[in-house]
Amino acid sequence: MAGAIIENMSTKKLVIVGVILLLFQAFSFMVGGLIAPSPTTAVHYLATKCVDTVKTHHKGSKWFMPWGPDQCSKIRDFDEAMAKRIEANNIVFAVHIPLPNREMSAWFQFMLVILQFDIAFKMQNQIEDGSLVTMDVGLAYRDSTLSEWTEMAHSIEHRKLSCNFTATKTYENEGRYYDCDLLPFMEVGSVAHKYYLLNIRLPVNERKKVNIGIGEIKDIRLVSIHQNGGFTKVWFAMKTFLTPSVLIIMIWYWRRITQMTRPPVLLEKIIFALGISMTFINIPVEWFSVGFNWTWMLLFGDIRQGIFYAMLLSFWIIFCGEHLMDQTERNHFSVYWKQVGPIVFGSFCLFIFDMCERGVQLKNPFYSIWASDVGTDTCFLNIFFFSHVGPHLPLQVPDVGHTSMCCNDCHLLHH
Repeated sequence: MAGAIIENMSTKKLVIVGVILLLFQAFSFMVGGLIAPSPTTAVHYLATKCVDTVKTHHKGSKWFMPWGPDQCSKIRDFDEAMAKRIEANNIVFAVHIPLPNREMSAWFQFMLVILQFDIAFKMQNQIEDGSLVTMDVGLAYRDSTLSEWTEMAHSIEHRKLSCNFTATKTYENEGRYYDCDLLPFMEVGSVAHKYYLLNIRLPVNERKKVNIGIGEIKDIRLVSIHQNGGFTKVWFAMKTFLTPSVLIIMIWYWRRITQMTRPPVLLEKIIFALGISMTFINIPVEWFSVGFNWTWMLLFGDIRQGIFYAMLLSFWIIFCGEHLMDQTERNHFSVYWKQVGPIVFGSFCLFIFDMCERGVQLKNPFYSIWASDVGTDTCFLNIFFFSHVGPHLPLQVPDVGHTSMCCNDCHLLHH
């Protein structure tokens, strides 16, 4: 292999470059540790039980507010509903985001909501194995406390319950709560409005076995997770500052290569391609998401990360291959197709998986591929592939990048 330009640098220049990079890294750590707040904030909500006395859910024209001047008619618990002869189909769980006297901001970037049911144990109404909860959910928004609510999304969603009862199932333990897993509920890729309202119904239909065998649901708890506005501003500022620096270094690097009498070697080309992917992921296009309702920014961010991770793994494979001490000439990209091919295939599979979730969420923010067994098994299959097949490729390289990228789509974990 012909010597790459970075290998032909003098010791002095190499030390200068290394010190500059170290200073940049130290500066970034100082900004993150001393200036930037925590990346995200989690806010807990307890749904208010509203009563729909006129069955307006067939018309879809009324929204139920848990508090405020136009608040709904409320009940404390289902025992009160039974005493007043209120049917389960007339109960609406209402959640206003954010809490009173606060408002959301476009600097929050995204809003992820997870759900948990409080289910009491009853001997005559236990949770059946593989039971599904059917929810009639609606999302509305407004930008003023005096304006009317505008519907943003409406959907019929199904979530599989996964609950354990740690105590003995006897009459003495009735009223104790199951330990239920958190469920993915909603994700919005842009927080463009100040106020959001969730209305959740649990319709019951004994003939169609809808919401039968799900236990005695007492309450619905939600956790809303969004990016901190202060963190977003620091993050945007860092990307705006570092992107021109990386771009200048990349142009200088390629200019030095083109000035040489010999053509660029493969390692120099792959380093330049890695620089392009790094510049692409760092371009601060998120500035536009503050002024525009771009709900596809999360999907776009995943695509940029996928390109960078694929290029990084390809770089390490070629870097290791070009430095093997076997006197074999490998200065051609076609030599590495057996190693790079699985990376491209795996990245494409992860892209399809991401499109199946985030693509649908552009229209229906309540959709979650993790709510189905097929979606969960698909992602874990990708993790298994890169964890077990990857290390047995002819050239062994770390496969952490793709595994973490798949786990990033597991919203209950990476947030």
